[in-house]
Amino acid sequence: MKSIIEAMRERVLLGDGAMGTMLQEGGLPAGACPEEAVLSRPSLVAGIHRRYIESGAEVIETNTFGANWANLAEYDIVERIYELAEAGARIAREVADSYHDGRDRYVLGSVGPGTKLPSLGHTDFRTLRDAYAEETRGLIDGGADAILIETAQDLLQAKAAIIGAKRASSAAGRDVPIIAQVTVETTGTMLLGTEIGAALTALQ
Repeated sequence: MKSIIEAMRERVLLGDGAMGTMLQEGGLPAGACPEEAVLSRPSLVAGIHRRYIESGAEVIETNTFGANWANLAEYDIVERIYELAEAGARIAREVADSYHDGRDRYVLGSVGPGTKLPSLGHTDFRTLRDAYAEETRGLIDGGADAILIETAQDLLQAKAAIIGAKRASSAAGRDVPIIAQVTVETTGTMLLGTEIGAALTALQ
């Protein structure tokens, strides 16, 4: 069985990049928390995962992009970080494992950036790090094969997510791969001016 890193280096379709849009198309009310659908509408979330796999995706992302401290605070449910992350990963894992055609399929635990940037003083590093560790713990417990830290705009936020993920992985006794993405603006740098080479060096 090839590893998820090997699979990502090959031609692998990623599923669920448009999860929020598809949830609304499936009847999730506008303004509702998309991540909460893993509990209120699990069959809808599972159905979206299946659509991607049946279209050829070998890697699906959990519906947990916004299951972080900043986003869930907007819905006053920040205490549910672990619960939503674990449920999101478990649904994706069950769908991925339900196919028995000899193909490897993987679950990426989606970790979005949230709306609070520590470099701008919106919050402190420790708060973010610990919240990301809680989210990642849920993703690992739910069966994610790897953690995808998505579209980071602030280098300190990305560091907090990576350190939190490493702590959760260590606590679980697993060496879970971590994939980190940063967003580069049309200016050629991250939102706060970090060049991609500097970002790579810092994250390594």
